[in-house]
Formats: sequence, structure tokens, C-alpha cells
Amino acid sequence: MAKRGPAGKRAIVSLVERGGRVRSFHPASADGETVTKIVRENIDRETRLHTDESRLYIRVGKEFEAHETVTHTAREYARYEDGRAIHTNSVEGYFSIFKRGMRGIYQHCGEKHLHRYLAEYDFRYNHRVALGYSDIDRTKLAIKGIEGKRLTYQQADRA
Repeated sequence: MAKRGPAGKRAIVSLVERGGRVRSFHPASADGETVTKIVRENIDRETRLHTDESRLYIRVGKEFEAHETVTHTAREYARYEDGRAIHTNSVEGYFSIFKRGMRGIYQHCGEKHLHRYLAEYDFRYNHRVALGYSDIDRTKLAIKGIEGKRLTYQQADRA
């Protein structure tokens, strides 16, 4: 059986707009104060917030238009209320893509560079075909992102 829970895992908070974009964060820890700050600073209060049953979202969830949860521990992954789907499939899908990429392409990611990998996968997700971007569009945007930046090599001091 796969390990569950936060033990031994790196903290990642990703906010996904259903059918839209993602924004990911790598905080030092995913405690209530940190997650609350990230959510407050990045989500409009008129939003219907959909989360799992984690206690990290209980207090901050009250600040939004609605806070609806799915209870994964009870094998609930989606439900429908008033014709609306309530689920966390969008963020689960993003993490699936991220995890497959990390295992299949990079195989290892040091804690020091995790934010860079997240930025790459956020860029890919935010510029996908479903949002109207082609491979050419994505390539042009990636190249444009390096304008005005220099890559330098720093040699370690030799004693």
C-alpha cells in the first residue's frame, strides 16, 4: 500500500483554477498559517473554494463565497450539488503530471531546486493546448522569458 500523509514529503501548495491556470508554491512547511497566507493572497474572495478535507483550509475557507470539500478518506472524490461538480480533480491532475514528469524525466529533485521544477510545470500547464497555446506559441513564450537575463558561471574559490 502506498504511503499516505505528509511524513517525509516536501511541502507543495498548488492552486488550480478549474479549466484554467495553476500557481504553485514550495513553502518551508505546509502549516495552517502558511497555507492561509498563500490562499488569501492568491484567490479572489468571490471564489468557490474546493478542497479535500484537510484541516488547513477550514478557517480560511470561511472567507470565500463558498468552501466545499470532498472527503477522500471516505472514498468520496466528486459529488454534485445544485448541478455543480464538487471535486479536486483539477489539482489532482496537475500533481499527476508533475509527479510523472519528476519520475520519468528528472528522476531526482533536490529541495533547493524544487521551486524551479514547479515553475517549469506551472508554465507548461498554463500554456497547454486546452488553453489555446500551440507548441510554437509555448516555445516563443519560453524564449521571450529569457530576454534580458544572463546565465553566468561562478567558479568556486580554489585555496
